[in-house]
Amino acid sequence: NLEHPPLLVVSDRERIIIHTFFNNYPNEPREILIDDLIDPAQREILRWVFTDPEKLRPAKSCQAITKEAAARFAPLAEAMRARGEDRQRVAHFLVQCVFCLFAEDEGILPADLFADLLKRAASDPDKARQRLGTLFQAMQKKKGEYGDHDIPWFNGGLFKTIDIPSLLPADIKALHEAARGLDWRGIDPTIFGTLFERGLDTETRVPLGAHYTDPATIQKLIDPVVTAPLWKEWETAKASFGKPDGPKARRLYQRFMLRLYEFRVLDPACGSGNFLYLALKALRDLERRVKVEARELGIHAESDFLQTGPHNILGLEIDEYAAELARVTVWIGDLQWCRQNGYPYSRDPILKPLDGIQHRDALLNPDGTEAEWPAADVIVGNPPFLGGSKKRGALGDATFAALDRVYAGRVPGGADLVCYWFEKARAQLADGKTRYAGLVATNSIRGGANRKVLDRITATGAIFNAWSDEPWVNEGAAVRVSLIGFTSKDDSRGKSLDGRQVPSIYADLTAGSSGADDDLTAATGLAENYNTCFMGASKKGPFDIAGENARRWLSQPNPHGKPNSDVLRPLWNGIDLTRRDRDQWVVDFGTHMPEHEAALYEAPFAYVLAHVKPISERNRDRVVAQHWWRLARPRLEMRAALGGLPRYIATPHVSKHRLFVWLQASVLPDQMLLATARADDTTFGILHSRFHEL
Repeated sequence: NLEHPPLLVVSDRERIIIHTFFNNYPNEPREILIDDLIDPAQREILRWVFTDPEKLRPAKSCQAITKEAAARFAPLAEAMRARGEDRQRVAHFLVQCVFCLFAEDEGILPADLFADLLKRAASDPDKARQRLGTLFQAMQKKKGEYGDHDIPWFNGGLFKTIDIPSLLPADIKALHEAARGLDWRGIDPTIFGTLFERGLDTETRVPLGAHYTDPATIQKLIDPVVTAPLWKEWETAKASFGKPDGPKARRLYQRFMLRLYEFRVLDPACGSGNFLYLALKALRDLERRVKVEARELGIHAESDFLQTGPHNILGLEIDEYAAELARVTVWIGDLQWCRQNGYPYSRDPILKPLDGIQHRDALLNPDGTEAEWPAADVIVGNPPFLGGSKKRGALGDATFAALDRVYAGRVPGGADLVCYWFEKARAQLADGKTRYAGLVATNSIRGGANRKVLDRITATGAIFNAWSDEPWVNEGAAVRVSLIGFTSKDDSRGKSLDGRQVPSIYADLTAGSSGADDDLTAATGLAENYNTCFMGASKKGPFDIAGENARRWLSQPNPHGKPNSDVLRPLWNGIDLTRRDRDQWVVDFGTHMPEHEAALYEAPFAYVLAHVKPISERNRDRVVAQHWWRLARPRLEMRAALGGLPRYIATPHVSKHRLFVWLQASVLPDQMLLATARADDTTFGILHSRFHEL
């Protein structure tokens, strides 16, 4: 099983003899040959292959090994940071250690070298730091030595910086137990980076046992964006071969190999490298498949040197630690691929430089201008999920304002953060800097402000492959996403939506029928319905009160003789609508009441003065701060539309089931309700109808 480390290693000569014997003498007893070739322990393992293969089933899956590996390093990192060590320094050192553990078990470093170093210096942290530094320096050099061992040249940037934090005996013990307790060859690159990022960074940490996104889900983008177009190019080349062993066939084969060598995949939000690793694996698998076909056709390559490799991938990542993890994920994954597929790994150096993975912002330059992306054949990735309403708080005022300015007219200000990556990928396509793009977004990209970027994509290009509503895991939380592949307008490839062939795919990720006018994204609202449905009032402060307080205040007098019922109203939100009335009221001074008039409603004003003013005065919105006694967004247009109606229709903004409820005019709808300013039964029936829900 090539997904797991080999159970025994034989020489090339032995492999050839076994292969030849099994194919040419299928009826001979295998033990005759096996006894002559390998030692008794290996012979027993190989005999199980034919007699009891269940004995060879691994006790732990690659995913389980990886999760255990990440879990072992998490407390070590936390302990080191608790002593005041810099986060980046700790992370860099532990990633170097992880790679050494992998290289030792993989046989690239001398057997047990790293583990013995830790064992012999267990009681002397200073000696351990010195020896670890010496080993890292030897791995950095072209002809490195450590004791009596010649150390291969690793290079690649991982050991360029050697800055080992202070260590305690407990740290060395933890590292040694990790070295002895796990087979590091079996770590899974598809979750390696993600788990280590979560385990070593307390700011983004979630339970290490959380589900992860299955590689098969990521392949739903990798296959149509990376593999399928290249395979089509190979099929086209084969169709023009003519005589398989002729010069034209060899020339076309060599041209395709050059195409693979020069092919570039960009992930502009690469995180810890999952997409990049799987993209590189797809290129390696495709090259191997092409080489096999070429040999079967009689094309004998002058060299079996692999054309694909880490040079094929490019990445952008704003977090320095994640960018480093991405490089390690790719290096480890590529070394595993070479071993599993019988190819020698690279030498001099073993780790090819991955300068194409850059640590920088993908959207903005430091001076606030738009960041440029490198040209690439395809773009793939999983940009950050961040709702439009949360962008300012997460990014800060300066970055929020810069995004609004730089992408004005291209990305709506209320759109999710992921939409900026879609727009930039669309621009790369329009400028001829890439050919295909495949990105992940929350499934809300199908509507509202988010869909504007897909409208632009379908206006200047085409969506050729999409999965409209797929499960995904983001920071340990289950979400629903859309996987979208898009390209330039003149592309002639077929369209696939949710795994089925369709004539076209619209911006809301629905399929078009051949020759039919069924693009709902082009539908316009009825003029008769304008100024009818409104979002409810937004408080931005604790204006709500319990019903018993409101009823007590209703009977209290005021200096100007007016009742408190002028400024007290029942308040409903989605919970009141879908479950039961919570008996919540709100202090509502309307849309224009000045402070001196509001103050004459003594009890309600005193409450707002004590509980709301300290909060509202700190609001970044100057209007909200100046008019602190009023609701932040009282919805003037909604109040005008509802005026004079005895009742109106309300529905939750967010709900599993779409339902509509009559509310009395005295009830103020919260911002999580949508109010329809109609009081007739006909409208109520239309809203509840099957065709309206559809």
